[in-house]
Amino acid sequence: MAGGPTVLRILLGSQLRKLREARGVSRDDAGWEIRSSGSKISRMELGRVGFKERDVADLLTLYQVTDEAERASLLALARQANTPGWWHRYGDVLPHWFQSYLGLEASAALIRTYEVQYIPGLLQTRDYARAVVLLAHDGAPEEEIDRRVELRMDRQKVLIRPGAPQLWVVVDEAALRRPIGGLDVMRGQITHLIEVAKLPNVTVQVIPFQAGGHAAAGGAFSLLRFPDQELPDVVYMEQLTSALYLDKRDDVDYYAAAMERLCVEANSPADTPAFLRAALRDLESAGS
Repeated sequence: MAGGPTVLRILLGSQLRKLREARGVSRDDAGWEIRSSGSKISRMELGRVGFKERDVADLLTLYQVTDEAERASLLALARQANTPGWWHRYGDVLPHWFQSYLGLEASAALIRTYEVQYIPGLLQTRDYARAVVLLAHDGAPEEEIDRRVELRMDRQKVLIRPGAPQLWVVVDEAALRRPIGGLDVMRGQITHLIEVAKLPNVTVQVIPFQAGGHAAAGGAFSLLRFPDQELPDVVYMEQLTSALYLDKRDDVDYYAAAMERLCVEANSPADTPAFLRAALRDLESAGS
């Protein structure tokens, strides 16, 4: 799968949990079998840690999985789940809590994003991305800034690969009006938005100021859906030094309903190009 280890770990963990529960084995007993603990089994089943082939083999024996083809398939999945994702080469500038999101993003069939302050990372120009990175890492070495920007540019390849996900973005008008990087950078960014919105797998909407308050006043979030039915939808919310991942049905349903309301309250996708062109004219007037 394109998502690399993150999604593969989740899938393997889900399969191991089902096998364990089918045999009535407790997490503590399973942990003892692999010379570990019940909490380690819990983390494995949630896909939050890597897998040792030896541990998986021992667990399959404990769960009485004797079919050689099934064992071989799950052990192969364990090997694949330990293969580093493309983002591994950016480990020196990539927070550990964001690595999981990159794996989920790369595997998603549908990504729905609401942003208040910035243009979403998947749609940023290089100059705009640099300006955003500098806001959080002002004073960092130039090489580090370059690598952070390059990471963001590499992320965007997900939109043009074979089998690219559908991206549905709702942006608050404030993100268009805030001159991140200066007027020239913003003109280039809005021009890019107009062009990228023409892609068949990209939908862009804007919530204008005149809409008043709206359903997601609490802040930016993303909602990801996957092609594999074994994977639940995930809500992602980024914070300054960490991130929150929600996959419980009640939480996901709440955010999905909020996203639906946002799409209704925003200008329609068909009206987006005209709105963006008007914002671009305002920037050009401001610079003249």
